Amino acid sequence: MISAINWFPGHMAKTRREIKENLKLVDAVIEIRDSRIVQSSANPEINTICKDKPRIILLNKCDLSEEKVTKAWINTLSKDNVRALAINSLNGIGLKNIKGELDNLLKEKIDRLKQKGVMNVIIRVMVVGIPNVGKSSFINKMAKNTAAKIGDKPGVTRTKQWIKTKIGIELMDTPGVLWPKFEEKKVGLNLAFTGAIKDEIMDVEELALNLVERLQKYYPNRLMERYKLDSLDETALENMENIARKRGAIISKGNIDYNRVAVMLLDEFRGGKLGPISLERPKQ
Repeated sequence: MISAINWFPGHMAKTRREIKENLKLVDAVIEIRDSRIVQSSANPEINTICKDKPRIILLNKCDLSEEKVTKAWINTLSKDNVRALAINSLNGIGLKNIKGELDNLLKEKIDRLKQKGVMNVIIRVMVVGIPNVGKSSFINKMAKNTAAKIGDKPGVTRTKQWIKTKIGIELMDTPGVLWPKFEEKKVGLNLAFTGAIKDEIMDVEELALNLVERLQKYYPNRLMERYKLDSLDETALENMENIARKRGAIISKGNIDYNRVAVMLLDEFRGGKLGPISLERPKQ
């Protein structure tokens, strides 16, 4: 069941230990989250583990979330030695702002080094984030090469790597980290909707049904526009079946091909074909 997700492979426990051990090697931490699910895509342990390090929180895939909601998250998350920025690691939007924010966060240290005669200060940064938030794509874009292996499956990056950039930043890559248990069903659902959890361990039909239920509540017009529905029925199942008929997801004797329509719904949501959608908002 989606409400009982418990996924904590051994390599993730190892990564948690590595983060603690390697913090002394870096000046700051870059944490990458999914801008559509800012809270759900945060590893709760990062706040504790990295509390004494300057940190930049990058809200990735900002083209897939509502701009006004993302701006509200930036205002909420930016405080003390933490800054938040909206980025798109595929096309590079927002990446040019990172160096300036790091310089501001590390101003005292940089000034001390320059007073000692170090003019070209190299900032060393650890990059952390849960699987499938775009960490490897971010590193590749910053390095402008294919230094970090990219894969379609969550958690493909396995070992620590150092990657140099041309703007005076060195990045330490780490595998994606998830925490032992999702205390709230909604968190698990959000991660599954966006693909942070492998579809292979999910019931995709149930997952898609939950997605339709969420969208018909918060984005009803998007559903109707995308799937050419004149109106929405009361239940998510009825709406999912109507979408299936519109898209021809039908098997013998006019029955619904639930797996086909489920996969299609999830793919189109993840690909942004329903428009910018924010599944979480900061508390007012």
